[in-house]
Amino acid sequence: MEHVPPPAEELARLDRELAELDARRAQLLTRRAWLLAALRPPAPKAAPGWNPSAWGAPAPGRPGAPAQPWGYVPPKQASAPRSAQNVLLTLGGLLLTVAAIAFTLVSWGSMGIGGRSAVLAAVTIGALAAPAVLLRRGLTATAEALAALALVLTLLDAYAVHAVAAPDTDGLGFTAVAAAVLAALWTAYGLALGRLHLPLPAAVVLVQWPLLFGAWAAGAPALVVGWALLGTAVLDGAIALWGKGTGARVTACVGGSVMAFSALLVGLTLSVTASGPLGALAPGALLLTAAAAALAGAWRAPRGFARTGGVVAGLAAVAAVGGVPAAAVPEEWGVLAYLAAGLALTAVVRTPLPRNAALGVLVASAAVVAGAVAGTVPGVAAVLLGPVSLLSDVWAGSPEGFRSALGSTLPWTGLAAAPVVLAVSAGLLGSAYRWWPSLTRIAAPLLARETPGAAGAPGTAGAPGTAGAPGTAETAHGAPWYAGGRAGAPWYASGAPAARRRPSGAALRGAAGAGAVVLAWGALLLAGAVLDVPYAVAVAGETALVAGLLALAVRGTGSGREGAAAVPVTALVAASAGAVSAGLLSLASEGASYAVFGALAALFGGAAVRAGAGVPRAVFAVAATVGGTVLTGLAGRSLGLAPHEAAPLMLLVPALTVLSGARLRRNPVALPVELTGALGALIAVALAVPDAPFLALVLALCGVLAAGAAVRPERRPVAGYLAAALFVLAAWVRLAASEVTFPEAYTLPVTVPALVVGFLRRRKDPEASSWTAYGPGLAVTLLPSLAAAWTDPDWQRPLLLGVAALVITLLGARYRLQALLLLGGAVLALDGLHELAPYVVQVAGALPRWLPPALAGLLLLVVGATYEQRLRDARRLKDALGRMR
Repeated sequence: MEHVPPPAEELARLDRELAELDARRAQLLTRRAWLLAALRPPAPKAAPGWNPSAWGAPAPGRPGAPAQPWGYVPPKQASAPRSAQNVLLTLGGLLLTVAAIAFTLVSWGSMGIGGRSAVLAAVTIGALAAPAVLLRRGLTATAEALAALALVLTLLDAYAVHAVAAPDTDGLGFTAVAAAVLAALWTAYGLALGRLHLPLPAAVVLVQWPLLFGAWAAGAPALVVGWALLGTAVLDGAIALWGKGTGARVTACVGGSVMAFSALLVGLTLSVTASGPLGALAPGALLLTAAAAALAGAWRAPRGFARTGGVVAGLAAVAAVGGVPAAAVPEEWGVLAYLAAGLALTAVVRTPLPRNAALGVLVASAAVVAGAVAGTVPGVAAVLLGPVSLLSDVWAGSPEGFRSALGSTLPWTGLAAAPVVLAVSAGLLGSAYRWWPSLTRIAAPLLARETPGAAGAPGTAGAPGTAGAPGTAETAHGAPWYAGGRAGAPWYASGAPAARRRPSGAALRGAAGAGAVVLAWGALLLAGAVLDVPYAVAVAGETALVAGLLALAVRGTGSGREGAAAVPVTALVAASAGAVSAGLLSLASEGASYAVFGALAALFGGAAVRAGAGVPRAVFAVAATVGGTVLTGLAGRSLGLAPHEAAPLMLLVPALTVLSGARLRRNPVALPVELTGALGALIAVALAVPDAPFLALVLALCGVLAAGAAVRPERRPVAGYLAAALFVLAAWVRLAASEVTFPEAYTLPVTVPALVVGFLRRRKDPEASSWTAYGPGLAVTLLPSLAAAWTDPDWQRPLLLGVAALVITLLGARYRLQALLLLGGAVLALDGLHELAPYVVQVAGALPRWLPPALAGLLLLVVGATYEQRLRDARRLKDALGRMR
């Protein structure tokens, strides 16, 4: 059977094929025009009076001229009136305007009523009549200058009439009447002399004032002023849609935008400050009328203006409809009225409204919901970050309620509706995620709907003669973007500009699911603070939320829905943030701390076992390790141990991570877990720093753990050296703690056998590294002796250490042993620096202060001038050291 596609799918397919045909036709026409230009013989040199049409082809840029190839630059045409003439005309018009103003303001009183009338009539009529004559003679610039003068004269005439003929009339009322009369005059004048550019925009400017000034003159209330502003905006919209001339339409757009914004501001202010539902009805009527006017304008406007009109209409409708019930409920609950009105705007998908206008209304609905959600952010932030204040007084005792533990000064009674807002928004996003295919089917008629007019005609969103251009609901490959773009090539392969690309349906669905998770979590958190539940309930509730988020994160990875990857990731992030907040909140009570951190460690550990391989599993395991580390710290505090005394206890979790790493081997989770354990060991070392004996003990235990990790081949290159360094450092700290002044008595007995073992290792395996064979043995003696020499006021130890370091350095250079050369050279240099330091300080004090910077600058200049040579020397040194064992 032949498959008959649905109308929307068939329309998309036709649009795609037409777009491909149009693109191919345009390509062929461009190539044909280029070939014609290449075959045409060169044109002869232009003679006076030469006319391009004499060659049988229209002049470039005129109607009927063939399309030019890409990159073609047309010859310069004869300019319109010369620039010098324009300058003279402009200056002349300005001088006449200044003279007219001076005459009206200064010389008016010295003339009689007849003279005044005659002068005004003659000058104004002459200025109005002259442009008609000048236009017939082709003097357009001169006509524009005189038209500007005539405009100023008519304004001066209105001022003069008020000053002489009607001095007792109200200024605002007279201005309103005069503006209306002058607007009508200049409209008729501009339509009669269509070649002038100034009269019609001037008439549009004058149209802005009659209704507004008339309302002010009559002492009308603010609501009437709002209606006057709205009426002016509607008139501007009509001019912008059907007016003559680009200047008049642009001026009307600007004026209409200002007037409409002012009207909406008046209506919104009156609606918000209304004393009751009845008081909000009149401003609501103003806002609804403004919404209807915006939709009427959006019905015929181009794409950008249509969407803007839809947004304005949607917001005005929400303010009008939501303002009435909001005035009848307490202030903190009014947001629900506006939220309900904003959600009701989604019904626009089932109306015959043009696509761009409907999309604007949907954007307004989303903006209302986003604004309502944004109002809840301070409360959620206070719930999450408030427990940080408990760090200053751990285990001070359980507070009475949830708010007491937060330490926030927010007005919680004003946030009573915030959990409801979050819950409603989460429910909507969750429903969209769950029933996304049904949602796309409902929205398909809207997104496939054409804008008024044929494709490519004025008022459509597409380019002339193209289908599937911006403004259509389909991508170039025919698959609707909101359905995920599965049919055919992806949208990014369609060749459309980046501005036309739309997110895939899977991404939008994933964003909806992630938003539902975050908002539902925030609603439950904020509900506990608004209700001020008991402290124990709050702690248990936050821990239960973490458990639920972890379950969602673990189960979501196996979902087969489109866009499902965003949900588990968001749940994982929310669970991590919630775990931190719950852990901080539990610090007010000892029992709560053990219960929460134990539960968190168990929950994250269980999630690590249940989750599949990948980044989430590693995150779960790391979080469980952190929870266990915190538990060991809490145990030390419960036992009454000082921080340095609790440090060995903190090594329990690192030991377990080493054992688990040995079991996990090359599992991707092993390395993050062991690194987290190493972080716990570093914390233990930091806690033991104030007490040297405990520090030596902790360092030795860390060395044991590193040696245990070095048993595994994959950890040996790092853990082996780390274990040796920790053992040596522990020995040094122990010697320093015992106030040993001659460390060589303890280090030499270790160094000699270590060097013998290293020598035997090298004889058995000549390829063994000198660092492995001799490095630990030399470091055990050289480094403690160097530390003692820096604090020794006598000269014997530095001298003996320097001689020993020199011998070791020479042996390293003779036998090409890297460890001996570098260790001996470093110790020799530092020992010599210690001996020369007093003399260097003495010489530096005797030198002028400008000399060290000068020498440093000279050194930099020399190094810079021989940079390439120094770089080659450094490379040779690096290669020589690299060849050593």
